[in-house]
Amino acid sequence: MNKRMLQFGKVLKELRIKKELSLREVCKLTGYDASNWSKVERGRIAPPSDKQTLAKWAKALGLSQKDKQFNEFIDQAQIAQGIIPSDMMMDNNAIQLMPAFFRTLRNKKPTKEEIDRLVELIKNA
Repeated sequence: MNKRMLQFGKVLKELRIKKELSLREVCKLTGYDASNWSKVERGRIAPPSDKQTLAKWAKALGLSQKDKQFNEFIDQAQIAQGIIPSDMMMDNNAIQLMPAFFRTLRNKKPTKEEIDRLVELIKNA
């Protein structure tokens, strides 16, 4: 089972319970199948990847587009699918630095230039 899907499922369930919505109630609000919602909460299937559906879910769970948690929710769902968030894919600087970032995650030392560029990107974010 995918650890990222389990993590997202846990967040999804916590938000639903915090909003005091039953599984069926949240599915009526979102138009999503209750059986599949349950499977997403349990990490059995991946959440939808399209931002429009995820935004609808976030809204039903009480997250406002103005809140930081709204974007984090969508990012977590896309990452659970193995998708790099779309705003990162649109950022040319971020794309150029992804190889250095991935090498770092794999415990391979990035070059000094790559580290400097990565630090600069983070500072400007």
